[in-house]
Amino acid sequence: MTREQLEEIAKLKEPDLSAGDLDAAVRTIAGSARSMGLDVEGV
Repeated sequence: MTREQLEEIAKLKEPDLSAGDLDAAVRTIAGSARSMGLDVEGV
């Protein structure tokens, strides 16, 4: 996944996340993606 894809997901999921800003939300989503076996780029 690219950072742009992660940002799109983070913006959609933002109300459900406890992240303080978009960058923290992207890192949270990236961690979840990695744990599911996806390759994450740019984070």
